[in-house]
Amino acid sequence: MTIFGKLMWFFRTHKRLYALGLSFLFLTEISQMVSPALVGRFTDEVVSRTLTIEKIFLYAGGILLFSLLMYVFRYAWITNIFQGSALLEKTLRQQLFDHYMIMDTTFYQRHRTGDLMAHATNDLSAVQRVASGGILMLVDSVVVIIFTVISMIIVVDWRLTLIGVLPLPLLVIGVWYLSPKIRAAFTQSQEAFSRLSNKSQESIAGIKAIKTLGQESADVEAFEIQVKDAIQVNKRVARIDALFGPMATVIMTLSYVIMMTYGGSLVIDKAITIGQLVSFSTYLGLLVWPMFGLGQLFNVLERGNASYIRVQNILSEKSAISEAENGVVEPAKGDLVIQINQFTYPDTDNQEPTLKNIHVSVKSGGTVGIVGRVGSGKTTLIKLLLRQFDGYSGVIRVGNVNIKDYTLKAYLQAIGYVAQENFLFSTTIRDNIRFSDMNKSQEDVAFAAKQADFHDDILSLPAGYDTEVGEHGVSLSGGQKQRLAIARALINDPEILILDDALSAVDARTEKNILRVLKTQRADKTTIIAAHRISSVMTADEIIVLDHGEIKERGTHETLIEMDGWYAKMFRQQQLVTEIVKKGNGKAGIDG
Repeated sequence: MTIFGKLMWFFRTHKRLYALGLSFLFLTEISQMVSPALVGRFTDEVVSRTLTIEKIFLYAGGILLFSLLMYVFRYAWITNIFQGSALLEKTLRQQLFDHYMIMDTTFYQRHRTGDLMAHATNDLSAVQRVASGGILMLVDSVVVIIFTVISMIIVVDWRLTLIGVLPLPLLVIGVWYLSPKIRAAFTQSQEAFSRLSNKSQESIAGIKAIKTLGQESADVEAFEIQVKDAIQVNKRVARIDALFGPMATVIMTLSYVIMMTYGGSLVIDKAITIGQLVSFSTYLGLLVWPMFGLGQLFNVLERGNASYIRVQNILSEKSAISEAENGVVEPAKGDLVIQINQFTYPDTDNQEPTLKNIHVSVKSGGTVGIVGRVGSGKTTLIKLLLRQFDGYSGVIRVGNVNIKDYTLKAYLQAIGYVAQENFLFSTTIRDNIRFSDMNKSQEDVAFAAKQADFHDDILSLPAGYDTEVGEHGVSLSGGQKQRLAIARALINDPEILILDDALSAVDARTEKNILRVLKTQRADKTTIIAAHRISSVMTADEIIVLDHGEIKERGTHETLIEMDGWYAKMFRQQQLVTEIVKKGNGKAGIDG
């Protein structure tokens, strides 16, 4: 199916807009056909010496009048057709952005950020050109050719017209041959642009790491390789694209040669007049743009087709996370019950379960701590609680309702989540804290900041809550970023608060203050704390120790210490480290 066929859903939706545009385009072409006829008549009047002042003004006025009409009609069709193309770009851009918002974690693991950005920019621009320049060149070229040929037959001579346009089918053959090649080349070009875009995005996002590790030269070299690859691909596109123009030139030259030889013989035989030959030459000149336009048309269409296929491939992907029909719309509330028999990450060759036999119950208002060595499954368990993956054997319930039976809005709005590394937006501290609800008052924002032990730090900043955090929170320290993220999660007083190693960058005093606030002010809400630092979970009602995706130990802090297992060993090690640090600080103070 051609790109026009694929976009027919849009053209039907906005048929009035395109009908108006094409109608004015037809009127433009009709007006354009009159001037060559008037020029021919004027030439014959000059040759026959029958031209008068009145006729000069008549012919000049007629040409001027139809030129003005062409101006008005051309403005009208450009306004309508380009308005339609802007609507297409808006529609597709909104579809793509909405699609990005509902896709699951697996989708973002398969597609790089730069590639997704290329779809939303370069690909959509190529499709948009189909609905503007593509429509223009298609209709304009076809209509001009048809009207010009008809005018040639009526105004000049059907024999000269028939022979003069004989070379034109050669253009169709050339386009038919080159179109698949330009489509394949442009697909490769778009893919090269995606790779280059992704490389740029990664380098800019990781500029601190690149500079810290002294890898500027290596990264520049890697970027240059990507640029050279993109240039080579685009050179191939340019080589194929460059064949259209010369091909049209050769074909039009053949038509002019036929006009000069055969048309000249008809003038000698007095079958046509010199004025008619001049008119024919002018009409033939009108065919130059359509010939080049057809070449550009197929270029635009193939580029648009390649890009539309890329966009549709993205839009056709389905999220593995789906809402149940007639899902529960009331906010999730109540006891949390986790019964996961087995879970394995999708799209992985490793068939060994990441989690197995995880059975945990947390009463509403309770706190559970999750600890374990790196890779033990802590973050994976949290991902399942956040519904980033649904393909597990077992069930997770909140308030005796399977979390898959809630609407995503009802479930996720009941959860406050804070990761170790949090994304902060390039706006003020205030707007970052109230990001989930921009209608929250300053009092609400300040209260959440106090809960996160961040309020005093904010007031010490020059602009206070109006301080711009910069891109990714570049103006804040690691501990400040974490506390801002905690405040952002607490401002909505979530039914379930999940802290995924979210206190790793704060000092012991701050950690203690935050945990005390959570214990006292969230007495009726559930809190889940996953951490490497034992001090973060010591006060939890129950602590589970994960190892290779299974619960190896569980109980309160005191119970686990008595068990003298992994938990007790890690607690003693961390206590020893803390003591060494304290002694070191004390010695440094004495020496100072």
